[in-house]
Amino acid sequence: MRKGKLFTLLVLFVMLVSLTVGIQAQDDVVTIEYWQYFFEARQGAMNQLIEQFEAENPDIDVVHNSEIPYADFITEVSASAAAGVGPDVVTLFYGWIPAWVEAGFLVPLPQEDFPQDWIESFFSPMVSESKFQGEYWAIPTAVRALALFYNKDLMEAAGLDPDSPPETLDELVEMAQATTQYDGDASLDNITTQGFAAALAGQSHHWFREVLIRQFGGVPYSEDGREVLWNSEAGCEAFSYLADFELEYATGSNALLDGATNAFVNGLSAFHIDGSFRIGTINNNNPDLNYGVTELPAGPNGDRSTFGSYWTHGITRNAAEDEAKMEAATRFLQFITTAEAGTLWVNEVGELPAQLEAASNPDLLADPILGPFAASLEYARATFFIDESAQRQVLIDAYELVREGVDPCEALDLFAPVEQELLDDFWASQD
Repeated sequence: MRKGKLFTLLVLFVMLVSLTVGIQAQDDVVTIEYWQYFFEARQGAMNQLIEQFEAENPDIDVVHNSEIPYADFITEVSASAAAGVGPDVVTLFYGWIPAWVEAGFLVPLPQEDFPQDWIESFFSPMVSESKFQGEYWAIPTAVRALALFYNKDLMEAAGLDPDSPPETLDELVEMAQATTQYDGDASLDNITTQGFAAALAGQSHHWFREVLIRQFGGVPYSEDGREVLWNSEAGCEAFSYLADFELEYATGSNALLDGATNAFVNGLSAFHIDGSFRIGTINNNNPDLNYGVTELPAGPNGDRSTFGSYWTHGITRNAAEDEAKMEAATRFLQFITTAEAGTLWVNEVGELPAQLEAASNPDLLADPILGPFAASLEYARATFFIDESAQRQVLIDAYELVREGVDPCEALDLFAPVEQELLDDFWASQD
């Protein structure tokens, strides 16, 4: 009987110890939040990285908040920061960094974990745009560039060679006109299939700034980034070229067919300028689309240019206020920015690895879809934005004036002072 009681007490003791250890182990797990806006391919890729990270780091639990619509993302981050909650690691467009630093959302990357010389030797040169006030505030998994997507079936239906996409700006105009289909006379109201549509709310504002202006002989900003120069003679020619697709040639409009991007993804547009990230959308939403990708058309003098950009990841003030969270956030950020993470990202999302080691993969360069993006990285330019959203809106508003009948040159002259005021206010706060 006494032996039975001893055995029972021993079992209870073991159970108590196990429960206590379990509670202690649970208490030792640090929970951090990672936020990104909703984009299905990016969501899936990050879920895979989080699963891998948690397997290697059982003491860290990562909550993935990726259901926020893009249009609400900045508002949601701002509200959470004001309330002292929200993400510990957050994704952001590199052009938002100055504004987010000014707002107090981010903290500098700890240099002992992310040495500046290592960042500048390990990552694509465009990542240097994440440096502000002498500090790096974010680091990316992937980068991207613009290229020209083309629908092979629509080209063939128009009597064009589907393996010979436009090489020059003039050829893009000619082929866009040839592939546009109308139900009636050749007007925007009668378009059933677009040849090409400018989309200032999409990637056309980047194409205008960093590509067309340079190809017409100008520059978008002064070298120090303090002066707006896109309302120059070259800027006027570039903006007129852009607007003529809709207003002169009637090859398409972003106001038609559910927008230029959806029109191309749905097989209703022959040509479309977009980033490498669009590949994931096509694969998910229209995997049978018969399309190709080529470098952006060369300018009048044969010169090529493209806009390079990236979404990046920063550590927030929320994480920095808790030592354990800061350490966990740092480890997570290191993990999701490795060359292996970059390779996973290109396979799942279509964006290019930010790490030079992964981006130089011969198989990537030879890929018929990704290869043109990778090839253009050597001449890609990333604009230094002080507030990408506001600066984009300036050009959207200028283009809307043109659609209403205002001369392109006049529209640029009217809105250049608006952006100049943004720059002046920003730099005044830094001087």
